[in-house]
Amino acid sequence: MEQTYNGMPAGDLPGVPWQKSRRSNPSGNCVELAPLPDGAGFAMRNSRDPEGPALIYTYDEIAAFIAGARDGDFDNLLDRNH
Repeated sequence: MEQTYNGMPAGDLPGVPWQKSRRSNPSGNCVELAPLPDGAGFAMRNSRDPEGPALIYTYDEIAAFIAGARDGDFDNLLDRNH
């Protein structure tokens, strides 16, 4: 597999196990996450555009984001009137 980079086509990551959240809805406003084969991080893609660009994150970046979401750090972003 070629070197991964932000914005690379998600289709260039063959065989990665894409996973969608159980909280996804039928309207298709979803992202999918997959571990990279080298174990160094994760790729994220728009579920409506599976061959489109993938965002690449390190393990530590994803862990920090998930911890922040659990702690409520982004709750104010859900207020559409901010």
